[in-house]
Amino acid sequence: MPRIAIVHKERCNPKGCGGYLCMRMCPMNRQGLECITIDPVDQKIRINPELTSDACSIDQNCCPFGAISLVNLPEELTKQPVHQYGVNGFHLYNLPTPIFGKVVGILGRNGIGKSTAIRILAGALKPNLGKETEASMQELLQYFKGTESQVFFEKLARGEIKVSYKPQQVDLMQKTAKGKVSDLLKKVDETGKMDAVVKALDLDNVLNNDLATVSGGEMQRIAIAATVLKKAQLYIFDEPTSYLDIKQRIRVAQFIRELATPDTSVLVVEHDLIVLDFMTDLTHIMFGDEGVYGIVSLPKATRNGINAYLEGYLKEQNMRFRDHAITFFARPPGQKKFAAKLTGWNPLQKKLDKFMLKIDAGGVHARSVIGVLGENGIGKTTFVKMLANVFKPDQGTVEIPVRVAYKPQYLEGESTEVVSILLQEAIGTYEIALIRPLDLKRLLLKQVNTLSGGELQRVAIAHCLSQDADLFLLDEPSAYLDVEQRMAVAKAIKEIVEQRGISVLVVDHDLLFLDYLADELMVFTGMPARSGTAQGPFNMEQGMNAFLREIDITLRRDEESKRPRINKPGSRIDREQKESGKLYYT
Repeated sequence: MPRIAIVHKERCNPKGCGGYLCMRMCPMNRQGLECITIDPVDQKIRINPELTSDACSIDQNCCPFGAISLVNLPEELTKQPVHQYGVNGFHLYNLPTPIFGKVVGILGRNGIGKSTAIRILAGALKPNLGKETEASMQELLQYFKGTESQVFFEKLARGEIKVSYKPQQVDLMQKTAKGKVSDLLKKVDETGKMDAVVKALDLDNVLNNDLATVSGGEMQRIAIAATVLKKAQLYIFDEPTSYLDIKQRIRVAQFIRELATPDTSVLVVEHDLIVLDFMTDLTHIMFGDEGVYGIVSLPKATRNGINAYLEGYLKEQNMRFRDHAITFFARPPGQKKFAAKLTGWNPLQKKLDKFMLKIDAGGVHARSVIGVLGENGIGKTTFVKMLANVFKPDQGTVEIPVRVAYKPQYLEGESTEVVSILLQEAIGTYEIALIRPLDLKRLLLKQVNTLSGGELQRVAIAHCLSQDADLFLLDEPSAYLDVEQRMAVAKAIKEIVEQRGISVLVVDHDLLFLDYLADELMVFTGMPARSGTAQGPFNMEQGMNAFLREIDITLRRDEESKRPRINKPGSRIDREQKESGKLYYT
């Protein structure tokens, strides 16, 4: 059975362990062999891959900082990795396959090589086939001999395939971008279709804006536009729906679907399962161990691929990559019997510059989770801030004052504070409820300003939920999280609600996440940046029907997994559900 040894350099702390504890404990080192040595470049440990054996398991267990991972790989992995980051770095096995005329999705956890795989296909990263130097094109073709990937790289080498790639972190693009939106799009336009693309992505109102001033959602759509305005045979989108509301996500998904023609192929990495299902024809599942290795499965029809991912089991390979299935409800939940009313508000109004927000009277009961749905710029965060007493309403009042804990939409990640200090209340009281399920233990010794977006999000959620409060307001908690992390967060929230008798208000754009989590829904409608009106809370069926009617889509339940799926607009089932008024469940 193939075995790999990974050293997480950022966790290796020789001073903290008393001076290379793993070297002193290693059975191979004790025999006089140089299994674990000191890397002269960074003074961190280095493990000789040729000496890795079952006896080395003690090295992994004895490291107090979790800096060593020793993993037995599936037996069928007889080849070297497609790419490896150094002697003891992350291993990537296999690559997704672009297919002309199809939109191919890539689904998997964070940290298992999705971005690495698509950067290789985009030509932004040269694979090394597990060696210390880049592989030649001839070596690459030999490695993939007899596969679709061989055909792809042959065409790439002959210049028959040009790739256009939208990277994941559009916020970083914005920091370096200069000039007006229109100037950027004109500069990259090789197709002569700028006007049509601008209209399709609803960018008309931002063309004269400076790139430095646009919002995250606007920058995402600008990046998508810039990608498709280049002449290419392969278009790659890494998380194209981040920062977008659900209406924008549906619009972008429809736009990307139309890019696939007999002469073009499309690859998409996406964590919103409803959108991924709607957008793609085929899907690769990526599984493995975060920061250790990633394996790309053969492509499956998207419905089957998503269901296999939720099940955590690949039938064809007899491979279980998760010890539990993620399940959904076959029928809409009945009206939940809530405890006493926790807080309420009479009709509220708030004017911010030219924007007017009106909130219908409503309230929150103890032990409830209320989802909040609506477009960007329509007042959801403003409402949350009124409940959090960050904003005072111009008219109306919150009737029953309660202690509020608030996780904002935009997280402050500049602090040099150590995570364990920030989460000391959570560590002391909610180890089982928050620290373990949100996988925060390995982050405790890190400084906040070194965390990734997903790590910072999970820390912020745990910090909020561990506070001494009655009402918890979480603004877009699914941002930066992969599918499994979103479900872990949802499960943790539900359990905390029941244990403590608290209530949680969750603003989010992932319908599957809210379908899994919420008991009730508030629905915001109106004109973004001009006016907004909030109604509810409704029970889930009423709330979803109201919201789906607003964005003109219907959802059905998958027969196998019971997850929500978007019906094809104008299809028989779409028409039937609209006629019956049951837009949420069949």
